Amino acid sequence: MAERSLLFPSELPAALQSIPDWSVINGKLHREFRFNDFSEAFAFMTRVALVAKKMNHHPEWSNVYNRVTISLTTHDLGGISTFDLEFARKIEKFRD
Repeated sequence: MAERSLLFPSELPAALQSIPDWSVINGKLHREFRFNDFSEAFAFMTRVALVAKKMNHHPEWSNVYNRVTISLTTHDLGGISTFDLEFARKIEKFRD
């Protein structure tokens, strides 16, 4: 299982440099993805779901037509952790 070290607020700016399209909103890593249509968005969600299951991570996410919104936090630690950063980096690989 991946490391789960809570990040201090002062560490977040440097951490976000490795995932520049993500931001922190309401204490969670956040990103909105846009696709050409619903099928592409749903295919992306399916790929992300398989990684989430393997990592035992439970993202907060929603889908409206061609948009997928994802928010990440490590609930048992009460904030953003290295585990969330690792998951976000894996999600980004699906956009390449």
